[in-house]
Amino acid sequence: MKALIIDDEEKSRITLRNFVEKYTTGVEIAGEADGVDSGFRLIRNQNPDLVFLDIEMKDGTGFDLLSLLKPISFRVVFITAFDQYAVKAFNFSASDYLLKPLDPSRLVEAVNKIKSDSKNDQLHERLEVLLENNNGIQKLALPATDGLIMVKVDDIVRCESEINYTRFYLSTGEKHLSTKTLKEYDEMLSGLNFYRIHKSHLINLGFVARYIKGDGGSVVLDNKTELEVARRRKEGLLSALKK
Repeated sequence: MKALIIDDEEKSRITLRNFVEKYTTGVEIAGEADGVDSGFRLIRNQNPDLVFLDIEMKDGTGFDLLSLLKPISFRVVFITAFDQYAVKAFNFSASDYLLKPLDPSRLVEAVNKIKSDSKNDQLHERLEVLLENNNGIQKLALPATDGLIMVKVDDIVRCESEINYTRFYLSTGEKHLSTKTLKEYDEMLSGLNFYRIHKSHLINLGFVARYIKGDGGSVVLDNKTELEVARRRKEGLLSALKK
């Protein structure tokens, strides 16, 4: 794979190039740039397979650069200093990212993932979700067995664990199976009006119609679905519903 590094910090570019050469195989760094303008010219000239792209640069952001290049024909691994919101945005779009300071094991993981996904399925849609969520989380890209499914967060009624997979139930009546675990979605959707009421159930509090008392009790959703609430989750749920 022909790869480019676009980052306004020279030290970061040197570290990443050294890590790529030392820890990965089949990846050739064909050039470097230090900003949006120089990155745009470099990508146009090199036609890369992969771009390691910094988010915050002196003359703009990595998102600004991608907006100039639509449609995107290459894979992107984003590079960012630790930022909870940015990481959440990457996870929601199923995009690859590396945190600064760079970790060689994460680099290898990201590169291997790209190699195994040579078709670049729905790359454009994945980046669209990321760019849209840059102004507030609105969509979620669900990794499925045959690609990605884009859903609006507000349409998610509930998520149900199916061993190492998660079944999504939408207000439209659609059902989708994701290859990620419920634990991952619990972490991802926290703070977005979702609550895990049971080891098998994560619900959108906006769709709760009533709570029925009991040992742990149960919730009835707008679509008449009734779900058990684990005893240890009861107080947290009631507190969340009162907010």
